Amino acid sequence: MQSQEIAAKIGSVKKVHETIEIGRSPLKIRDCGLGEYRQILQLQHELTENRRRNEIPNTVLIVEHPAVITLGARQSFNKLLTSREELKQKNIDIVEIRRGGGATAHNPGQLVLYPIMHLQQLGLGISEYIRELEAIGTELLKELGVDSTGRKGLPGLWIDERKIASIGVRVSKFVTYHGMAINIQNDLSIFDFIKPCGLENVEMTSVLKETGKRHSINHVKERLSQLLLRHFS
Repeated sequence: MQSQEIAAKIGSVKKVHETIEIGRSPLKIRDCGLGEYRQILQLQHELTENRRRNEIPNTVLIVEHPAVITLGARQSFNKLLTSREELKQKNIDIVEIRRGGGATAHNPGQLVLYPIMHLQQLGLGISEYIRELEAIGTELLKELGVDSTGRKGLPGLWIDERKIASIGVRVSKFVTYHGMAINIQNDLSIFDFIKPCGLENVEMTSVLKETGKRHSINHVKERLSQLLLRHFS
């Protein structure tokens, strides 16, 4: 399926915003609005192939998803706490994918970013790339009134024992896809159906839960875009 056809399908949920470009930045940022997970995954696969062939510059998709639980490549980390039938009855989709990490969940109010980047051209290794994602998330959350930190061996962002952002990436022929999900003001009850990333006794949190404040998602997207441009341009 061609990219314009995929964009049209995503646009049926919410119109895809124009690409954000600043100056001569080699980074393009696409706001996909509210996008169904499987459609966005298909778009990632197409863009990844395009990036490998140098047909497009480094690109980041920013999106919110309808309720979905995704299962990663590490089967031992994919721990559901209820049946698939019950999840289906609650209109929660389940998608098995080939990224790092285990089960995680997405729903509206959570911002997800999917960088399609050529690490070799950026001069980054995988660990360095993940640290850059964590740094972007940390800076964004700081501006929203939340202090977060990374943990060695556990990609993502934490506030003490509470997890506020999850990272699961895949790299194929130096090109990245999948990415990072940051809980802004989403319904956290969706995480009650899984063991997030396969970890025991993990409490998920959000900016809303930590501060009691709601934010304009469009404003948060704009600030996230600025941070992405600063870190990866």
